[in-house]
Amino acid sequence: MAQFVFASPMPVPAGELFDWHSRPGAFLRLQPPWEQVEVIDQKGTFGEGYTLTMRVPILGPIHGSWVAEVHSVEPGHRFQDRQLKGPFAHWNHTHTMTADGPEQSTLEDSIEFRPPLGPLGDLFGTPLVRKRLASMFRYRHALTLSDVRRHRKYRDRPRLTVAITGSTGLVGSDLCLFLQGGGHDVVRLVRGEVKPAPFRDGTRSLSWNAESDPKTLEGLDAVVHLGADNIADGRWNEAKRKSILESRTGPTRRLCEALAKLDRKPKVLVSASAVGIYGDRKDEELSESSNPGTGFLADVCKAWEAATEPAVQAGIRVVNLRIGVVLSPKGGALGKQLPAFRTGNGAVLGSGKQWVSWITGNDLIGAIHHAIQTDSLSGPVNAVAPHPETNRDFGRTLAHVLRRPYLFTLPAPILRVLFGEIADAALLASMKVVPQKLLDSGFVFDHSDLDEALRFVLGR
Repeated sequence: MAQFVFASPMPVPAGELFDWHSRPGAFLRLQPPWEQVEVIDQKGTFGEGYTLTMRVPILGPIHGSWVAEVHSVEPGHRFQDRQLKGPFAHWNHTHTMTADGPEQSTLEDSIEFRPPLGPLGDLFGTPLVRKRLASMFRYRHALTLSDVRRHRKYRDRPRLTVAITGSTGLVGSDLCLFLQGGGHDVVRLVRGEVKPAPFRDGTRSLSWNAESDPKTLEGLDAVVHLGADNIADGRWNEAKRKSILESRTGPTRRLCEALAKLDRKPKVLVSASAVGIYGDRKDEELSESSNPGTGFLADVCKAWEAATEPAVQAGIRVVNLRIGVVLSPKGGALGKQLPAFRTGNGAVLGSGKQWVSWITGNDLIGAIHHAIQTDSLSGPVNAVAPHPETNRDFGRTLAHVLRRPYLFTLPAPILRVLFGEIADAALLASMKVVPQKLLDSGFVFDHSDLDEALRFVLGR
């Protein structure tokens, strides 16, 4: 029988750490972004006999079913989960939270496992499993530390009821789990009929659209508005440009008008925007005090932020979060780049001198939480890491992390042929953006260095 053990100090009491792990969304929150885990079924709630059925990656593109059962629960200290059905001959995972003082604890994950295929699996499978577990639990413990630290900063404040649009997107899905892990009541605002999900993650869903009664939104403490059309989904033409604009301004304005009509208005609205508002600015350093730029995306972002004005006029604190390139292998710009870079075909785009303002998904979630809790923040807030990189250096770092060559260049004319108008507006545009307001208000980034950030999100 093989064993894997990973332990880390945590700046919270053992009981608080146990409670964090026992909340419904903790399991999905802890899944590394490079893993593709899907919950198919759930029986019971956390405690003895709680069972999850999952679809998990086995080897490369091959997936299989895994049924896990929680057992031997010692509240405030320890619980275990064992494989009832899955790829291993044996699997038992012990989660232990040990007190190291009134405000400190140690989190230890200990796994006893036996790969399939008998002696052959023991010989060849065990080293591969250990390597995979090491990457996974480095990520899981770093994420746990980040989440409990961020929630503990505001532990003396009341828990909030937070509504989120775009809750199934790249950022929204993790934001729901993060907030729920901190004990907040999360409401997913969805268009159309609310359908039950196989996995109860501690959130609830509310059907809301332009025709809904504004009173449906009564009782909210905060709203996070993330929903919008994907600008990179298809070539730009007149219809696509209209969709990009309308998907941002129309729903934003209607939501803000509805919030303005409430008897009990939320205290804060965090509404997505983008660094595209600055336009192509070469090597100019851009903070929130910089003027907006020109071009289609800049005009869209200006209209997007202006659409929140009804909420501002109603006395709601509004934060327009100007989001940069979000680093996640699950989607976005990095997700689109990874296949080429993993096969050694990563390329410099154009001259490579254009600046890329990036942020990890986890730091973006932290920035949204910080904006909700920080009364002094309002208006435009740049959601980017402190150190932007040129496209050439970004690609070089990504190739280095993946241990792949970085030999090619895609000239600007070829990019324009391949992608059309979006090439100049996004791929070749230079925006050297700094998060001045976040830094001045005391926000602490987990990842300011690109190399460390990419290793975190890619498990390298």
